[in-house]
Parts: sequence; structure tokens; C-alpha cells
Amino acid sequence: MHVHVSHPDGEAKFWLSPDVKLAKQTGLGDHVISEARQLVVDHLQEIVDAWNKHFGG
Repeated sequence: MHVHVSHPDGEAKFWLSPDVKLAKQTGLGDHVISEARQLVVDHLQEIVDAWNKHFGG
């Protein structure tokens, strides 16, 4: 399970399980990656619920 994060300067992919972890990124600085990761952590349950609803998990 993963989520893609888009930003005007680039994008990132985070694995959601077993822990939120950066899978890859292009064009983003450390500060933006850190902020994106925190947003994913803060909204993890919402993201997982949406994933399961969309993909039938």
C-alpha cells in the first residue's frame, strides 16, 4: 500500500505499511519531503480507508 504526493517542484511515493517510509522522490528537497511525510502520517487512517474503499481491501 502506498501513496503518491505531488508538488509543483516534483513528486514522492511513500509506502504506508508497516511504517510510513519514502519509496522514491524526484525534484523535492529534504524539507518538502519531511512535510509531506508528516502529512501522510497525520492522515494515515484516512488514506488507508480511501485505499481500501477504492481497491476493495
